Amino acid sequence: MSDEVQEQIKKLILRRRLAPGDPLPTETDMMGLFGVSRNSVREALKALQAVSIVDIRHGFGTYVGSLSLDSFIDGMVFRAAVRHRRGEASLDELLEVREALEAGLIVGVAGRVPREDLGTLREVVATMEREAAVGRVTAATDRAFHLALYRSLGNHLLSEVLDAFWAAFHRVREELREDRHDPRVTCDRHKEILAALESGDGPRAAEAMRRHFAGIRQVLSESATR
Repeated sequence: MSDEVQEQIKKLILRRRLAPGDPLPTETDMMGLFGVSRNSVREALKALQAVSIVDIRHGFGTYVGSLSLDSFIDGMVFRAAVRHRRGEASLDELLEVREALEAGLIVGVAGRVPREDLGTLREVVATMEREAAVGRVTAATDRAFHLALYRSLGNHLLSEVLDAFWAAFHRVREELREDRHDPRVTCDRHKEILAALESGDGPRAAEAMRRHFAGIRQVLSESATR
């Protein structure tokens, strides 16, 4: 019954063209709309809250959720961690997906990055240089670089998917304590990508991106032998 009510709630959101943050009918109203018990409504709402489709605010009501990919990321992280503990190449697989997406996309991005975004990338690289000088490039800085790379495409879903795979990969590395890298090399790889974008050379940018991922793959390989 809960699955059926979940589908009814999702159809209601679509039918009424509701957006994240918009209020949903009360539990009592949903009982009347769907002809089900209060327990069925509550079970359905809890299940939908777990995947960010609804947001239950106790004492205030129920609203359309953020519709984020957080639950997708959580699932990927746990799956990858379990498989890694079993000796499977889950981190390598996540890295392959990221490389396929980013090395493929960057060819079309080169020469089309707006000045504002290039300026953002330069600032991020400058931050990387300062961080590398004191021994560590932070995850936040790395994430900011990769987010800014494809902003000019104006594809929100693509940006969310790329960020989801970035987040999953880095969370698994942190949880497994596999985050060993030379910050100077990390900084240099990102500088190479930026230089290729500034020159508008797509193939060069793709090759720089592949070198970046090859470096990460080497660190993972070396870590696995320790």
